Amino acid sequence: MAFGEVVCGSPGSGKSTYCYGKYQLFGALNRPIAVVNLDPANENIPYPCAIDIFSLITLEDAMNDQGLGPNGGMLYCMEYLEANYDWLEERLKELGKDAYVLFDLPGQVELSTNHDSVKNIVHKLTKSGFRLAAVHLCDAHYVTDASKYISVLMLSLRAMLHLELPHINVLSKVDLIKQYGDLDFNLDFYTEVQDLSYLENSLSSSSPRYTALNMAICSLIEDYGLVGFETLAVEDKESMLHLMRVIDKATGCVFVPSAGAQQPEGTVEATDAPSALRPNAYALFTTAAGPPRGPRSDVRDVQERWVDAREEWDAWEKAQWRREGQLVQEAAKKSKIRERNPKDKT
Repeated sequence: MAFGEVVCGSPGSGKSTYCYGKYQLFGALNRPIAVVNLDPANENIPYPCAIDIFSLITLEDAMNDQGLGPNGGMLYCMEYLEANYDWLEERLKELGKDAYVLFDLPGQVELSTNHDSVKNIVHKLTKSGFRLAAVHLCDAHYVTDASKYISVLMLSLRAMLHLELPHINVLSKVDLIKQYGDLDFNLDFYTEVQDLSYLENSLSSSSPRYTALNMAICSLIEDYGLVGFETLAVEDKESMLHLMRVIDKATGCVFVPSAGAQQPEGTVEATDAPSALRPNAYALFTTAAGPPRGPRSDVRDVQERWVDAREEWDAWEKAQWRREGQLVQEAAKKSKIRERNPKDKT
């Protein structure tokens, strides 16, 4: 069974950067991954592309041939991809049944909130055997302004209702959030979408004419009770690992390396260990169904890392990196000494 992610979000939210970061992470974990570019306007792709929609159609060609503008041309490209779904299907078959595939969507939000082509393509993918989750990226700086935060909540809710997939909303670039100003509340207020009535004062001061409308929108979001957020700092390994675990849990993916596959560095081979010390392979699904664990699994830790004590954490990480570098250099020196003096076992 093939697993994957439909990566969507507004322009500049970091979709391609996230796909590249996920590609690098899976490479380090020796997990197979393939990235599919479905953005016919994305000419500067940072990641190795397994399938590229440029082989089928480009936005420039659609605009020139059909006399359309950028937005209309993008909608036409998605409709063209839907009409030629067999092109995508044939190339996905070449990736194998066990492929983990990232589908990098264009940034036009109407594609994941209103237009039917992407929804129909996703439906065909799920019918063909894909277990997909929608990963909706939102720039974290929106939480520093109450009105922008409400608009992001509405956008996320609309995407959830439209795509009808296991859905993970993500506040991306959380490591840059401090640059945009102070937060009115702790980060968990925004990730857990708590009592939005606390935003009434901020919303009323910025747009007093629409106070009643703003509060009605807040009530609508709370009535659905669907929207929540994870956080992401794509250059932080722990943040990427936490989000990977959340997505794997949403899709039901439990990665088991194939027999004979090279294991990541530090993996312990415990097949000959006593039963009390040997990992229970039969508890894989129990572990996957449990709450995600790790240094970035608690949003309070995220707040401490990137908001409350970023300078102290940066200094600590630099010291750790320096120490790791020294250990690597010392190990390299000892290796050279052994090569020169094979009889010397010290």
